[in-house]
Amino acid sequence: MNTDFSNFDRHPAVAGQFYPADARELEKQLERLFQEAVPKNHEQVRAIISPHAGYVFSGRIAASAFNQIDTSVACQRVFILGSSHHFRFEGASVFGGGDFIMPYGSHVVDLELATELIEKYPALFSDYRPAHYRDHCIEVQLPFLHHQLKGNYKIVPIILGTNNPEVCREIALALKPYFNPDNLFIVSTDFSHYPAYDDAIQVDKSTKNAILSENPNVLRATLTDQAQKKLPNLLTGLCGWTSVLTLMYMTEKESNLCYEAVEYCNSGDVRHYGERNQVVGYWAIVVKEKSTVEKDEFALTESEKKLLLQEARRTIENLFGTSSIPKPAIISETLQTKCGAFVTLHERGRLRGCIGMIVADKPLVETVRKMALSAARHDHRFMPVTEEELDDIEIEISVLSPLKLIHDVSEIKLGIHGVFIRQGSHTGVFLPQVATETGWSLDEFLGHCARDKAGIGWDGWKDADIYTFTATVFQEEK
Repeated sequence: MNTDFSNFDRHPAVAGQFYPADARELEKQLERLFQEAVPKNHEQVRAIISPHAGYVFSGRIAASAFNQIDTSVACQRVFILGSSHHFRFEGASVFGGGDFIMPYGSHVVDLELATELIEKYPALFSDYRPAHYRDHCIEVQLPFLHHQLKGNYKIVPIILGTNNPEVCREIALALKPYFNPDNLFIVSTDFSHYPAYDDAIQVDKSTKNAILSENPNVLRATLTDQAQKKLPNLLTGLCGWTSVLTLMYMTEKESNLCYEAVEYCNSGDVRHYGERNQVVGYWAIVVKEKSTVEKDEFALTESEKKLLLQEARRTIENLFGTSSIPKPAIISETLQTKCGAFVTLHERGRLRGCIGMIVADKPLVETVRKMALSAARHDHRFMPVTEEELDDIEIEISVLSPLKLIHDVSEIKLGIHGVFIRQGSHTGVFLPQVATETGWSLDEFLGHCARDKAGIGWDGWKDADIYTFTATVFQEEK
């Protein structure tokens, strides 16, 4: 195999179509997408699965995936895997002809590694450049990568031409030595193609669950089952299935890793553009080190709880210029952790306001201040708190653990777990204490959240994604 690469840079194929061709306009769109995306809620992310459609359709989901990357850790290489849209060929093509040129500059390709892979595994890797020049699956990931990672990394663009699962397994074995904390892997794929809106939600949920099973055979069986059902207009349940399968083969025996779903939508959710008779589905999924998922509940000291309660009250009293509570001189490292929180106000035992965030991109102490202000002034169920009420207001704070997607509602422990329900663009949340205060059964807990909070009907939770979380709940002592 000839690996004497001539320097042929890869120029944009879909700039001006899938994303803006002007660098400044592109950066503005990226900033907006990252503001709308799910904030960072995962640590030690080793790989992401990200969609590759036009940004107007899948850009927010892609931003949610890239938001989970730890930008403070230096990354040596970024492997980007996609499945060819235009060609079928044996194995995979590693681009090594030059760099990837983009509207804002260039991404340096690791030519040395491209040569090494092709020479070491000639039956698996080639330098078949036509696979790269027209295909958008890698190109559309690069602006998100550039926006997030400012370090001196190199990219390894790989497009799979095979549709043979056994070849995917062999490619995974060849790449596995590079699947380590020094490198990042990005898998580019959309999910269902062209079913009706409601059908897409079901198909994409089953595909996502198959990926989260961490078993490549489950994914293969799920895709086969989807094809055999002959759902109207369903062309595929996962267009980049060979790339996802390759990733799953790389991780299947890694007991310290797990897959977590981040966010979903389909093209029918896009206002003004989305048509619901034929849609394309998009999931953001991460592969992360399991130790960060299985941590004990977020822990606060008694003094830290007291400080948060003081900050909540000081924020509310400052609305009227009456607070005598001094601003803290020192904020502990724990209180600077980015995690969700709710602030609940009671007046003489009755609810007076409750506002919170499931995940947050600001330090905990700042989130509590913001939620205290919102609970006092912006809970649409109540009139704003008045100065005359201050002495009767009692403050309760709930600090939330990271969200965990569950596969069976039997995993929910009433009074311990809160729930976050998502179905398409509809979401609803109940804190753990809701079950205790109401005495509801599990079915009632889920039914009320689905109907009253998410607006998807009493049984809507049965077809939705359900996340659990725990809460550290504490209140003022009177």
